[in-house]
Amino acid sequence: MKVYLEVGSKKVFACSLDWPGWCRSGKDEALALEALEAYESRYAVVAKRAGIPLRVGALDVVERVKGNATTDFGAPAMIAQADHDRLTPKQAERLAALLEASWKVFDDVVKSAPPTLRKGPRGGGRDTAKIVEHVANAQEAYARKIGLHNASRSEILDAVRSARDSTPVKDNGWPPRYAVRRIAWHVIDHAWEIEDKSS
Repeated sequence: MKVYLEVGSKKVFACSLDWPGWCRSGKDEALALEALEAYESRYAVVAKRAGIPLRVGALDVVERVKGNATTDFGAPAMIAQADHDRLTPKQAERLAALLEASWKVFDDVVKSAPPTLRKGPRGGGRDTAKIVEHVANAQEAYARKIGLHNASRSEILDAVRSARDSTPVKDNGWPPRYAVRRIAWHVIDHAWEIEDKSS
């Protein structure tokens, strides 16, 4: 499985290039790759929901990018060189299917989650409704990165399906491949957070 590493000064993210949203962090490269592998069974739920068999071989680090303050804060933030590759119709449809599946998995998790989630050791953390609100607000911000405003999920998916050029549609915007990976990561990461804090 092709992986790129986003290397910050405090954290490293290991992200699958072929499976958008499957991205985990660690204090160094080895721990980030270990975390990525550990989440295979959890990401398989997303792939299954998309109707795409999850086939994973040995991890193959094909690129390293320098991270920034957002990386160290705890979110992948850098565009990989591979994100500049053009998309075929089949590739665009696959990305859209995995993004849509990420949203569906998130919705399923929310439906079965308690309103109040287990808090951290010092009482920090959001409850379910607040996480749902946060994910929705982030979606609006992310949609603007691909040239959409007040976009619904279906409008974002339509934009992904029709994408061919890897050039961002606006200054400081995101290429389609990166946009899907970043949006899916955010949705899935919070789905897993809700699952982990529901027990």
